[in-house]
Amino acid sequence: MTTKYRTALVIGAGAFGTSIANVLALNFKKVILKVRSDDVYEGLKKKENIIYLPGNRLADNISGAKDWEEVDEQVVGGVDLVVSGLPTHAVRDYFKENYERFHLYLKRDIPFVSLTKGIDPDTLELPDDLFFDLFPLYRDQFCFLSGPSFANEIMQAQITLVSLAGRSRKVLLNVAEMIDSPYFKVFCTYDVKGVLLGGALKNILAIAGGIIEGLGYNHNTRAAMITRGIAEMLRFGKVFNARPETFYGLSGMGDLILTTTGDLSRNKLFGLEIAKGRKAEDIIKSQRYTVEGYKTTRAANALAERYDIRARIFHGLYLVLYESASPKEVIGEMMNLPTRFEID
Repeated sequence: MTTKYRTALVIGAGAFGTSIANVLALNFKKVILKVRSDDVYEGLKKKENIIYLPGNRLADNISGAKDWEEVDEQVVGGVDLVVSGLPTHAVRDYFKENYERFHLYLKRDIPFVSLTKGIDPDTLELPDDLFFDLFPLYRDQFCFLSGPSFANEIMQAQITLVSLAGRSRKVLLNVAEMIDSPYFKVFCTYDVKGVLLGGALKNILAIAGGIIEGLGYNHNTRAAMITRGIAEMLRFGKVFNARPETFYGLSGMGDLILTTTGDLSRNKLFGLEIAKGRKAEDIIKSQRYTVEGYKTTRAANALAERYDIRARIFHGLYLVLYESASPKEVIGEMMNLPTRFEID
């Protein structure tokens, strides 16, 4: 195998970060997964993420590292790409704590890819805001990847297409070349806000999709929810000056269809558990997987209130998750709303 690049550093060894590391292993001599957990770290020594992607063998040139000394020892030639797979709530504190190291990477013109899909529930900031607040001089080096991509299927080399958003054409095309493989391809766009909103808001609708399926509703109901959900996503996009067509692309409609119809979505599985009558906080506490849509629901509801966005599905899910409203009663109230024109 001929590799064009030297070392890729991936922060966070969750399912998606690990699967992207496996893609990068096709183009890089070395891929380092920076991890915190002992069990994940030990599993990586056997070329498997036994916690988040059990049963999937990792490429031989992927290795784990628990501290920065171990990272530096493993670097081959130099770092050519940094990828963050951290959940939204961890971004600010982690990169503040390790500011000097990442500032040095960026100062060396190393591109940075964020896989984060969410909205900070306290500040209502999207991932670009979180990173740009910390590294305002290096905005052009940041790219944001999102789209219909289950980690398990990436590991199985299923053909996957995603969006890569950023400010610099040069950086976008460079990163795309680093990531592209025979089964994984990125499409570039300058619409950062649109890609990030699509990736964040679809998680909320995936939870809603799990709830309606868990309540026994079928294809008609799911199609209605997806269609009206996209209409509400577009209203959020308008506030952030996102391009409408982005929401009909890979990071919007593509990801939404995948997460509401597929059986591998953590957000949809969370919704299925809610439909059984379980409390949201109990579900979150019982698992290690991050359910981004849970906290993003609170953030989206706050954004809707702040900017007077008509988002009935998002608000309805907020009532279910945070105010213990009955899902069936919320759906019934929505069905009793006055008739409107579809394009309104």
